[in-house]
Amino acid sequence: MSKPIPVRFQRYVAIGDSSTEGLDDSDGFGGYRGWSQRLAERIAAVQGGLLYANLAVRGRTTRQIRDQQLEPAIAMQPDLATVFSGTNDVLAWRFDLASVAVDMEHMQSALIGSGATVLTFTLPDLSPILPLARPLAPRIRAMNDALRSAVRRTGAILVDFAAHPVATDPRLWSDDRIHANAWGHQRIADALAHALRLPGASEAWKEPLQTAPKKSPAERWRAELAWACRHLGPWMVRGLFTPNTGRERAPKRPKLTPIG
Repeated sequence: MSKPIPVRFQRYVAIGDSSTEGLDDSDGFGGYRGWSQRLAERIAAVQGGLLYANLAVRGRTTRQIRDQQLEPAIAMQPDLATVFSGTNDVLAWRFDLASVAVDMEHMQSALIGSGATVLTFTLPDLSPILPLARPLAPRIRAMNDALRSAVRRTGAILVDFAAHPVATDPRLWSDDRIHANAWGHQRIADALAHALRLPGASEAWKEPLQTAPKKSPAERWRAELAWACRHLGPWMVRGLFTPNTGRERAPKRPKLTPIG
């Protein structure tokens, strides 16, 4: 059974990868805002204040998040934590579902055991956004099933984005088709706020966007070619020749500080 959601949160810590870090939601000052910060700002506005830390680092796998971020997060004694991972696992050449499932459940259990309310969410099928990702669909489905099973055992709160078609609307995703754009990050923050039953939150995040004009086959092929040149090629080069890029990158917001 899920633990009761407290009336007021004091310390919110977010752990994860580039999604939690906030890519590609520019803050207007050379950094990223992202759904986690948007959620923190919303909680702070409702309560009149909140301490917030974001330990997320782009490129991290679930095991790296567990090894590098979980212990520092628990040390901050959060009463609210968000845990999202798995994108980098399903994109890797080798995908170890059993290991990812164990690590996800361990992080949830450890944070809940330390006194935190834990929020997490599923990864939508990337195929409608990224046709070349169709071979990854079975991995994503398996990982989401494992996550759903984990939250039933741990009591974490799950927002199941994969169950809602709007999550795969390309207009909520950035040009690289891997990260949400500003609209997408706002939808995620709205969904998490609703899961926490924050004042003013609603189920509006589930609503579809207005129907977009259909593109011709030629337009779709041009878009695919442009994406491959702009993102796929450089991504493959980085993976082959600079596999450790970002290893020394520091967390976005390593200490609990007031937000807003």
